[in-house]
Amino acid sequence: MLHYTAYRHDISKEWVTFVHGAGGSSTIWYKQLRDFKKHFNVLLLDLRGHGNSKPNIKDAFSDKYTFDSITADIIEVLDYENIEKSHFIGISLGTILIRNLAEKYSDRVQSMVMGGAIMKLNLRSQVLMRLGVIFKSIVPYIWLYKFFAFVIMPNKNHRESRSLFVREAKKLYQKEFIRWFKLTSEINPLLRFFRAVDIKIPTFYIMGEEDYLFLPTIKKVVGSHVASTLHVIENCGHVVNVEKPMIFNEQVIKYLQNVK
Repeated sequence: MLHYTAYRHDISKEWVTFVHGAGGSSTIWYKQLRDFKKHFNVLLLDLRGHGNSKPNIKDAFSDKYTFDSITADIIEVLDYENIEKSHFIGISLGTILIRNLAEKYSDRVQSMVMGGAIMKLNLRSQVLMRLGVIFKSIVPYIWLYKFFAFVIMPNKNHRESRSLFVREAKKLYQKEFIRWFKLTSEINPLLRFFRAVDIKIPTFYIMGEEDYLFLPTIKKVVGSHVASTLHVIENCGHVVNVEKPMIFNEQVIKYLQNVK
């Protein structure tokens, strides 16, 4: 089972589950924990191979990870803690996992908060992925990760986010990075499906105006999905919860408190 920490509220019955991105861990939510604990039960988890979670033993002799198997890891934790339903808050690749979870287990999802959401890989993103496929077994993964982090978060005000993710990524092993990177083969058809299908679960996209790779697509998605809304944070890049935590916390908590 994944490593996780649950914080229970004295009164509230509502749960918020935080899902980090690839290369990160539950520690990236350190600027959220105090504020969210005031209002909700909080579940922080480390995805397999990240933070304090070990690779799933069922995959010990396989190099293949899938979005469905990683999503099932999250559901296993919810089941163990008897959490019937939760709000889910994700960042970057974590938003793909949340959207996939909503597709497979819609009855477990009260709402989705998608920070730095990924709903399409543009040409630059696809070139990055192809370069990664070519070099993933040759170049030390941390070199690739630093390069990707710089392309996604290029500005000076993104430095803290870059440093945090690179520091967390150093805890991975090369083999684990390669397993996660192979998930990119699933991404394009999955994202195409997500864009086409309006799941009609309340969804709050919170994006940085400098998230050049992903924001344009999110604006189009919100325009066509009836239960979706978007808040764009000025002077902010991809990792909105780290760069602008006060705005992120205020906007997300306000949204969750008004979800019907």
